Amino acid sequence: MRAKIPGWKKNLYILWVCDFIMGMGFQLSMPFMSLYIKTLGHFDRFQLNMWSGLAFSATYLISSWMAPIWGKIADRHGRKKVMLISTIGDGAMVLCMAFVQYAYQLALFRLLQGFFAGYVANTSALIASEVPTKHSGKALSTLSTGTTGGMLVGPLFGGVIASLCGYRLTFFLTGLAYLIVFALTIFFVKEHNFTPVPKSQTLSARKLFRQLEYPQVVLGMLVTTLIIQAGNNSIAPVISLYVQQLLHGKGQVDLMSGLIAALPGIATIIIASIFGEWGDRIGTQKILIGGLIFAILVYIPQAFVTNVWQLAVLRFLVGISDAALLPQVQSLLAKYSPNEYSGRIFSYNQSAQFLGNIFGPLIGSTISGIFGYGGVFLSTACLVGGNLIWVRSSTRKIR
Repeated sequence: MRAKIPGWKKNLYILWVCDFIMGMGFQLSMPFMSLYIKTLGHFDRFQLNMWSGLAFSATYLISSWMAPIWGKIADRHGRKKVMLISTIGDGAMVLCMAFVQYAYQLALFRLLQGFFAGYVANTSALIASEVPTKHSGKALSTLSTGTTGGMLVGPLFGGVIASLCGYRLTFFLTGLAYLIVFALTIFFVKEHNFTPVPKSQTLSARKLFRQLEYPQVVLGMLVTTLIIQAGNNSIAPVISLYVQQLLHGKGQVDLMSGLIAALPGIATIIIASIFGEWGDRIGTQKILIGGLIFAILVYIPQAFVTNVWQLAVLRFLVGISDAALLPQVQSLLAKYSPNEYSGRIFSYNQSAQFLGNIFGPLIGSTISGIFGYGGVFLSTACLVGGNLIWVRSSTRKIR
């Protein structure tokens, strides 16, 4: 007789698919956003860059502010309810992008999309509140590969759909994909262990951190998330230019740039659940510290590569270090946060991710302008080194 699958595992399988679709949908329009804006008016180079930058950053800026608010609402009313609101709002905004006539309308809907950034953080909070502690590392690591995988294939699918069917249909299909996530969530996701936090007992952020047994661990993990995301995204503004330099202006720069940009995500998907299982066995913080040390060792030589294949190998190794970082951060947050406040804690973590997505490209473009492309990798290694010291300090006293 077949053993009954635990409820948390059923949720994990469904939410992995949902996170994959959400991650894919979020990245689907990235390859052609600037080209779409170009069709919405007559712009000179400065204006096109300005509208493109605004459209890219608007969602992250608002999302970083809204995520903790959705976390507070989730702790009070349920993570599933927030996830449903998020998918409907997100899908509606993306559908509206298919019908815009002016660049300012697109930027506005991108901004409004940021108000509904509550889905992925609450999938993590829901699983963290239900999974047995001995399995939390592997479960959250596996869940994280859903979003990573979706964000990895999103630009590829977006580029293919846009080239075959046009920009507007791509936005329309993305909106429909979010409706699929809504249906999967409402019919198949069951919230088993939710205890609402009454409004009278809702704590401010300062009081919430005072209630934690190890507040330094949680704060350290939030900073770690920000630094990891900033490091991962610092190369984004210069990746194609660095590849072009390594190819000496010859060869398929676009193809190689896309491949190198995708390699870290591929490595993370392959190995993240393995590291999560190791963390459950020998200690999550040990895997995290090992991942930070490994990250430093693979960032430094990227500044000195002499051909594009050396860079490709090192970027793949960056993905292995990522597999030992973000999932382990989530595991530690799950282990050292009370279930009744997990929605807010994981939403703070999502805010840190969004801020890293904003600051990373700014750091990369600034450093590369002053010190060259190699300086981006060396500065990132220094940033990760500082983070390593912080993590060792903040996790030293935990059991």
